[in-house]
Parts: sequence; C-alpha cells; structure tokens
Amino acid sequence: MALIYDQEIKIYRTLCGSDNNNAYLVVCPVTMESIIVDAPLDPGRMLEEARGTQVKMVLITHRHRDHWEGLQEVKDATGAPVGAHTQDAFDIPIPPDIMIPDRAVYRVGTIEIRAIHTPGHTPGSVCFLASGKHLFSGDTLFAGGVGHTPSVEDLHLMYRCITEKLYTLPDDTLVFPGHGADSVLGVEKEQYRAMIAAHPDLLPPIPGDPPG
Repeated sequence: MALIYDQEIKIYRTLCGSDNNNAYLVVCPVTMESIIVDAPLDPGRMLEEARGTQVKMVLITHRHRDHWEGLQEVKDATGAPVGAHTQDAFDIPIPPDIMIPDRAVYRVGTIEIRAIHTPGHTPGSVCFLASGKHLFSGDTLFAGGVGHTPSVEDLHLMYRCITEKLYTLPDDTLVFPGHGADSVLGVEKEQYRAMIAAHPDLLPPIPGDPPG
C-alpha cells in the first residue's frame, strides 16, 4: 500500500512477516531507484511493488529474526547489497554486505538517507531518515510507545537516544515503525512530555525544552 506518493518520494508499506511486521519500499520518482527497509517473512507483495524500480540497498533496522526472515528471498530477487549496523550484523545469518555506522549517508536517486544509531532495543538498532522528514524507526519508536529492552539500563540508553537523536527532529517528521501504524513525531513528543510530567526523575528531557 502506498503511504506517500508525490514528486519527491514514494513510500510503500507491506504488512508481512511472523510478527505483523512492516516492510517498506522507498522509491525516488525521478530515477526509479529504491531501497527496502527490513525484509520480513513472505516479502512477495513488496517485491511486486519493487518491480520497475532498481533496488540499490536493503537496510535492516536490527538483528531480530522477524525483521530479516525474508532477507534471502529479497536478496535473490533484487541482487541488492544488504546493510546493517556493525553491532547487530554478525547476528544476522545472511551476512550483510555493508556495515552501517552512525550518521552514515546514502543516496538513492534524489533521496538522501541518513542512519541514526539508537541502541537499546538491540545494540545495533538503527533508524533511517529519508529526505529529512521520513523516519523509519524499526522497533525503537512506535506510535504511542517505544520498543522493549532486555534491561533497565538498555531502556535508559534507548530513551536517551530517542530524546537526543529523534525528538530533536522537526515535529512534522513522519514516523514509520517496524510494527503498527505510522505517526507524526510531534504527537510522540507530546506523549513523551506527558510521561516526563508524571515521572520527572526517571526520564531524560528533550533537549531544548524548558525545565519542568
């Protein structure tokens, strides 16, 4: 299903996988080059959408199985290189071709895609910001919540990454998570501010916000 379809960027979401995953196809309308974000099980409908485009990269948001179960099928169909963060790459059975560092920038036609390392859910969790206003947040940030973490320390780390790296983006940034509905970053910020008001000693503030 097309989420955005305009002269600047086309974004298609396919619901598939073993845990109701979202897989995304991001297309440059000028060059018809594309990238795929995550490769869950049974990616056939996404690959149908990708026909007529040149898939330049497959980006994996993190190492959990439900986000790469269809990776071999996607790679066989597209021949595109696979990218993942160094800290998660070696836990993906199909070895990635590209180790993605924090703040790496890739170009697909006229679209610039920036990697944002947001550890916590996993050590190598990465969000991808396309054209400065379309955020593919994996299992780091959902509509109405955040991803689970294996420890309290990891939860604090993830909240720091979210507040310092994601909530500093413009409020109108669109959020496309690994599961569930899409959202708008300003909505997620306001919900987080309400949480801070209820638990001021537990959660880090958003940089630039006035003291509570």
